[in-house]
Amino acid sequence: MSERDELVADIAAHGRYLAGLTTIGVPPQRAAQAPPSEPVAAVSVRSERAAAAATRPERTGPDLTAIRADLGDCQRCRLAGGRKTIVFGQGNPEAELMFVGEAPGADEDEQGLAFVGRAGQLLTDIIEKGMKLRRADVFIANVLKCRPPQNRNPEPDEVLACQPFLEAQIRAIRPRVLVGLGKFGAHWLLKTAEPITRLRGRMGEWEGIPVMPTYHPAYLLRNAAGKKEVWEDMKVVLRLLGKPVPGE
Repeated sequence: MSERDELVADIAAHGRYLAGLTTIGVPPQRAAQAPPSEPVAAVSVRSERAAAAATRPERTGPDLTAIRADLGDCQRCRLAGGRKTIVFGQGNPEAELMFVGEAPGADEDEQGLAFVGRAGQLLTDIIEKGMKLRRADVFIANVLKCRPPQNRNPEPDEVLACQPFLEAQIRAIRPRVLVGLGKFGAHWLLKTAEPITRLRGRMGEWEGIPVMPTYHPAYLLRNAAGKKEVWEDMKVVLRLLGKPVPGE
């Protein structure tokens, strides 16, 4: 598929997604909120130094234990009928860095942990071997907390059912930087329909927290050439965190 075809397909898919939210494409709970954050293009021109100098946002709302208790044995969408376990996400509740992926796969559904399959092993290598951080020191979650059948794409009602819990997790942790892994993680965080090939490497924001969209590890398993671009993105993340960049 060409980049043009990918863009058209993504815009069409995002239009269907928005249409599934309300008749005007805006979730009711967001309609009364403050004006939306700056568009991705505007945010991307900010310097890394300015973003890195920003103080860590204050945590708000319930902690992760309370959020998990509220989630309970979730039956809020059709995915409950086919899952084995809820994959809440795991890591340091005070993490400075948080990764947001798409949805659990078979290994994650079996173990109840995010990113433990082949893609998860690659993500661990990116974090530990590349960034020289401990995986236990970051937090990893997904847009969906239950595995879709045959790993199909998330449906709008499923995303909406999980959305309050992922939002609450981010507000409880208040990381200094968020990384959107793949199309769905990036689209959820940045509220955009642009293809991930255009989004990756362009900084955005989620409630004042810098967001780095990049390729999903599962994509890298099929396209090893993308690893170089992801590493460039992770170097920016390290600078935002004030961490040393290996090799520099």
